[in-house]
Amino acid sequence: MPKIVFLPHDTICPDGAVYEAQEGQTIIECAYKVGVEIEHACEKSCACTTCHVVIREGFDSLEESDELEDDMLDKAWGLEPESRLSCQACVGKEDLVVEIPLYNINLASEKG
Repeated sequence: MPKIVFLPHDTICPDGAVYEAQEGQTIIECAYKVGVEIEHACEKSCACTTCHVVIREGFDSLEESDELEDDMLDKAWGLEPESRLSCQACVGKEDLVVEIPLYNINLASEKG
């Protein structure tokens, strides 16, 4: 089974977390199984960017994002080439290392 390593995040998971995933699970489903509560304002319907994550290892094992996810990602705060929406990216056969950005678009606008 592939393993997902969630890197430490100051507020969401200060110590990081590890989850033994099954192929086909979304990254956000796996995160919640280990208490990593990634925000998802649109209830996981690919209509916002609050669940944006960066895949630090294993990015190429994920299925490619579709046009809708790409359009949403274009609006994400801190977008990187390995960015995905955790509600859309499904675990493949390889281990993943996932970083949750310090801010999402909702949090950035609240602080701004």
